[in-house]
Amino acid sequence: MALIVHKYGGTSMGSTERIRNVALRVAKWQRAGHQMVVVPSAMSGETNRLLALAKELAPASASSAYERELDQLAATGEQASSALLAIALQAQGLEAVSYCGWQVPIRTNSAYTKARIEAIDDARIQADLAAGRVVIITGFQGVDAGGNITTLGRGGSDTSAVAVAAAIGAHECLIYTDVDGVYTTDPRVVPEARRLPRVSFEEMLEMASMGSKVLQIRSVEFAGKYRMPIRVLSSFTPWDIDLNTEAQSGTLITFEDEQTMEQAVVSGIAFNRDEAKITVLGVPDRPGIAYQILGAVAEANVEVDVIIQNISKEGKTDFSFTVHRNDYAKTLELLRSQVLPKLGAAEVLGDARICKVSIVGIGMRSHVGVASRMFRCLSEEGINIQMISTSEIKTSVVIDEKYMELAVRALHREFDLDQPADSLKS
Repeated sequence: MALIVHKYGGTSMGSTERIRNVALRVAKWQRAGHQMVVVPSAMSGETNRLLALAKELAPASASSAYERELDQLAATGEQASSALLAIALQAQGLEAVSYCGWQVPIRTNSAYTKARIEAIDDARIQADLAAGRVVIITGFQGVDAGGNITTLGRGGSDTSAVAVAAAIGAHECLIYTDVDGVYTTDPRVVPEARRLPRVSFEEMLEMASMGSKVLQIRSVEFAGKYRMPIRVLSSFTPWDIDLNTEAQSGTLITFEDEQTMEQAVVSGIAFNRDEAKITVLGVPDRPGIAYQILGAVAEANVEVDVIIQNISKEGKTDFSFTVHRNDYAKTLELLRSQVLPKLGAAEVLGDARICKVSIVGIGMRSHVGVASRMFRCLSEEGINIQMISTSEIKTSVVIDEKYMELAVRALHREFDLDQPADSLKS
């Protein structure tokens, strides 16, 4: 017997028929002797519908009080789907109980709409499992120290599931979604993309941070920190597929293994369209300038990605960084109204028509010249690189958005990602 956590995305919960299929699948695992905890998302489209209603009634300017009510509202989507799944499992003759995040409780900080999990009390979950029940816990939400409902940001059900799995000591966390695993890149952009049978936490963390939408980045951070294996697999396979086959399907995200000789140099190509670049021109080149710019941005709860500071000339420098496109206008306004007057900088420029393309792979550690291959490949396609960011296992470039698909396809070919995994070149 193993303790297993299943997480189901919104498309998997999109109708009563799909919820019934989820219940049949969970029942199969339960009857095979496993203890089961399930974390469902809201039904497909429900969160968007609720937030659209709020937008129609929203005050002229956002406030913490408004964001509190957004969380109060959005959390109801997962509450409904969890209760429906419990009912469907009861119809299968199983004992099942659903809990909201605040009932477990899942403790978070008070950053409404972007809360972070601080602790999970698993006593109630363990008691129900010991009694033979299937436990269903709302994804995406928790409760702060003041008793207010909080949500974890879009995709937060992945984080909920992995955090719950870590808290209860689960054997594995299975993330059921509308794709059958993690691919070398998005198959919609590169039809030749291959499914990867196994990916390390480090690689998946880089791919998620660079734009891969398969898993929310915070869920991968949790998994790596607590060494919780995740398996990404499809919820659209028949529910009665052989359990052993299902348990080995998809992509396993786990610890780095020692098979470095057979490890591809690059495992995948990630990309992100949701980037915007901001440049502060004519910044005085003195200690503390980066903090004066980015500190104000951080206080506004805006996440910064790639950062570049040019070489100083005549005591002035240019400072560029990227933010999520949703935060672009907010950040420009902040810099122009509050930061620029204090700095004495010349001007703030912005470009919302850029994207980020990244190559990721543990094999990059033991191979030299990988970045130069990337730069040469893009050069041969006539693609200009605006910014570069590197880590031990990834290289990212910021380019004009119109060249994104061309860049992804060219890099996929350059690093032989369309070849079978066991097809090693001499």
